[in-house]
Amino acid sequence: MAQEDKLPLSQRIVFEDNHVLVVNKTSSELVQGDKTGDPSILDELKKLIKERDQKPGNVFLGLVHRLDRPTSGLVIVAKTSKALSRLTGAFRDRLVSKDYLVITEKGPEGPDLSLEPKGLMEDLLGRNEKTNTSKVVAAGGQEARLEYELIQTLDSYLVWQVRLDTGRHHQIRVQFASRGFPVRGDLKYGARRSIPGGGIGLHAWRLDFPHPTRGERRVVLTADPTKSQSDPLWKQVECPGP
Repeated sequence: MAQEDKLPLSQRIVFEDNHVLVVNKTSSELVQGDKTGDPSILDELKKLIKERDQKPGNVFLGLVHRLDRPTSGLVIVAKTSKALSRLTGAFRDRLVSKDYLVITEKGPEGPDLSLEPKGLMEDLLGRNEKTNTSKVVAAGGQEARLEYELIQTLDSYLVWQVRLDTGRHHQIRVQFASRGFPVRGDLKYGARRSIPGGGIGLHAWRLDFPHPTRGERRVVLTADPTKSQSDPLWKQVECPGP
């Protein structure tokens, strides 16, 4: 998403209370600072809160989980140390439900290469730290599992709803690409062309997580991809109900 087209961060906050903040990240933003030196969501949120709430000292924000830079969608940030500890534990214990919308190329035809419209992908993934990539391996990798369903067919692309059961490095990108369905714009994993403005066709659309301080209450949120993706194709995507 081009800088001039990006909605202000304050307009992409989808949930906030005293303990938790959830933001709709664009497909160009860093979640956390890295060697590029580019501004990160975490730093920008600290600035926003300090100015908005007139905080005299440092603002505490803890990152609960991450999204790859070219991926857009929901990111949870903890506003207290108690919330950070409990939310991190909820992710570790797989108490958080994470649903993505994925636009992929249509992929090859044929009985050996086709993908059922609904099912489960289970693989072992190995990571190459030098190239910052992952791939499906026969042995020795980490278990990677996701549920998927085809929800829409576009002229040259397919739209899938995906629920992650595990959270491995580049998991959705690798598992779909390994079956001949690279994510739109994802040149690293075999897409034919990039997307104008950058990003890839991957959006963290829905989160369902236990509130860290309110007992049994769960927070269920969705994020509009057209507010965080520059790719005009997202305007054709019919998002499922929450």
